[in-house]
Amino acid sequence: MLVKRTITAILLFCVLLLVLWSNQFFPSFTITVSLCALICGFEFFRMVSSSGKGRPATWLGLVLIILFVFSPIFNWLEDNSLIYGLVLVLPLIWVLLRRDKSGALTGWAFTIAGILYLGWTASRYTSLIQLDHGQNWIIFALFCAFASDTLAYVVGRLMGKHKLAPTISPAKTWEGAIGGFIGAIIIGSITAWILELPLSFWQAIILTGITSIFVQFGDLAESLFKRNLSLKDSGTALPGHGGLLDRVDGIIFAGVVVYYYVVWIV
Repeated sequence: MLVKRTITAILLFCVLLLVLWSNQFFPSFTITVSLCALICGFEFFRMVSSSGKGRPATWLGLVLIILFVFSPIFNWLEDNSLIYGLVLVLPLIWVLLRRDKSGALTGWAFTIAGILYLGWTASRYTSLIQLDHGQNWIIFALFCAFASDTLAYVVGRLMGKHKLAPTISPAKTWEGAIGGFIGAIIIGSITAWILELPLSFWQAIILTGITSIFVQFGDLAESLFKRNLSLKDSGTALPGHGGLLDRVDGIIFAGVVVYYYVVWIV
């Protein structure tokens, strides 16, 4: 399993570098983010449907996820209230028009949850790349997420004894969480220095630490969703990882943290 996870992670990292390099010629990064959000959205809605706990508006939800991802680059969507209004109203209209009204509330709620959970978080990456040093900020966010996730897994497997959240994810340990936290600070700070990002020494430590916390929170959040839906993985797209959503559950929160830190503080 560790070998599969490592090989898959390396391949994804190579693809990411290619996407970021080609972004100078055409919007390859935004397209890639939208495709990833689309796949993750499909996995999320499929999990809900297969569990029998709700009937989300899958195709409508996917369309609105894509709209969210592209919203930062369209002037007519700069007013976020328009998107939030569409997210609330269109699934409700779908519920009203659907012939079978059973489970209407849960279907509506799961549709909105999937759109915001994946569409809004992914849109922070498309916003981030438009800022000064945007490409470097994205590399920084991803390195923090990868370091936190990988070292949490390795340290947890080698040294983990104390359960972090046994009712949510029994395999996660406090030792692993601390290892991921420290690893993200070290790797993230080195990455910030190499990329010459406008961060002081203490800013780099604070930002990488906060990012690691939210990355691990995102991982636990998806584990909670799967446990409530009585599922092990979101899919089988990535060997050793499960579905794409299983791989990016923490990464999506890394972009949110870095984006708002840059906008509000840096």
